Amino acid sequence: MKELKEQELKNIVGGLKFSAALFSSVVKGVSLLLELGRSVGTAIRRVKTNKLC
Repeated sequence: MKELKEQELKNIVGGLKFSAALFSSVVKGVSLLLELGRSVGTAIRRVKTNKLC
């Protein structure tokens, strides 16, 4: 394995940058999907049982 010089080490770019904003967006997206599923499930159940307003 070749050893890198200090200047070469400074030029390395990589890795996953997972910020708090990205994490918050993912959590909000999952919450939205869960709420959408709950609403659709409730609507289906109400139609099946004929308990509409």
